Amino acid sequence: MAQTLRCLTYHTHDSRRSNPGSPDLVIAGRRGVLYRELKTATGRLSRAQDEWLSTLVLAGANAAVWRPEDWPVRIHREIRAVS
Repeated sequence: MAQTLRCLTYHTHDSRRSNPGSPDLVIAGRRGVLYRELKTATGRLSRAQDEWLSTLVLAGANAAVWRPEDWPVRIHREIRAVS
């Protein structure tokens, strides 16, 4: 969906090769940037993931967690808001 709305996307395909805690997904649109950690319905943030998201939010970034139950309503709404 993000690409359909002409947003740029970056998804970490193998988090074992990334900096610990860095968000799984970055979506950049003309009106903003989303930083999202992708979790299962019961998945928990690691300490490093929590630190990343908290720091991004404190810096004014739009950073949060998406879970399967967020599809499609919340996810569509948030992507449209930055596209």
